[in-house]
Amino acid sequence: MPARFYSTLLWSLLLFGLVALGLYATFAAVHYSWNWSAAWEYRSQFAWGWLTTLVISTGAMVISVLLGFALMLGRRSPWEPVRLFSSGTVEIVRGSPLLVQLLLGYYIVATALHVQSPLVVGTLLLGLFEAAYLAEIFRGAVESIGASQWEAARAVGFNKVQTYRYVIIPQAVRRALPGTTGELVSLIKSSSLLSVIGIEELVQKVRIMNSSSYTALEGYLPLAVAYLIVTLPLSWWARRLERRFAYET
Repeated sequence: MPARFYSTLLWSLLLFGLVALGLYATFAAVHYSWNWSAAWEYRSQFAWGWLTTLVISTGAMVISVLLGFALMLGRRSPWEPVRLFSSGTVEIVRGSPLLVQLLLGYYIVATALHVQSPLVVGTLLLGLFEAAYLAEIFRGAVESIGASQWEAARAVGFNKVQTYRYVIIPQAVRRALPGTTGELVSLIKSSSLLSVIGIEELVQKVRIMNSSSYTALEGYLPLAVAYLIVTLPLSWWARRLERRFAYET
């Protein structure tokens, strides 16, 4: 692995150690009584909730990227009904809270369609919610490409599909990566709201553990670490992609 990776890892561990030391000093000052043995008894439930969060987040990420790209193309479609449908979907989803969408989507729409799996419904709704935001990020990245690029593609005989494939998308990907990464990280954290439709993901498992063992921080500190284990590699991978797609202007 390159030296940059080890340097980043070293600084990350150092920062984590300093934060942990600061937290320890703070809790020592207020004389907080730790009870890790009670939390340790629920380690299997914690692990199961973490895996549930990973499965939901991974599925929702795939759905949000694919659907977001489709909505972006729909908003740029030459057919007005497609543009209106795509724009309306984006504005309605972005203009309403995720909690409301989960409640309406599961207890009304899914019930009417006889879909009984909260895991499937929650993954789809979470993916749709983030897709509306990704659609705008993708659209902004595509529209930031200069008109000269489109003209050059037409000059060499590219059709619209080839223009997107070989000219526009490779340039737009790098511009969309920072915003896309932020939304995917937000998606992982937003999965905690799925407990309202009966999904016992990571946060809900911690709440159950805390109420059963009469603990507080013993559950929430591992919860923060568990989310960081997922989000930090995602951010690191996105930075790698940014360097890979770097180009000279």
